[in-house]
Amino acid sequence: MTAGNGYESYERAGELLRALAAPIRVAIVTELGTGERCVHELVESLGAAQPLVSQHLRVLRGAGVVRGSRRGREIAYSLVDEHIAHIVADAVSHAREAS
Repeated sequence: MTAGNGYESYERAGELLRALAAPIRVAIVTELGTGERCVHELVESLGAAQPLVSQHLRVLRGAGVVRGSRRGREIAYSLVDEHIAHIVADAVSHAREAS
């Protein structure tokens, strides 16, 4: 395939899927699909350690999946695009059906 026939979009899709490859990132995106959350809220809802959640948020942010905005002394994270929430919800739903 050449760049002229849309290969860049396949590359970006691959980057998105790699960013979503870790189960905790899927869980983070699922949580953010219902609204913005601060790190401590994600830690509480996921039952994961704060450094781990922060590390995975950095990966998601770097991949353009989430964005952070200041909320007082905290940063509230939200999804950049609602399509991402649908992709993750469909993947989770498919995995449940396959079980």
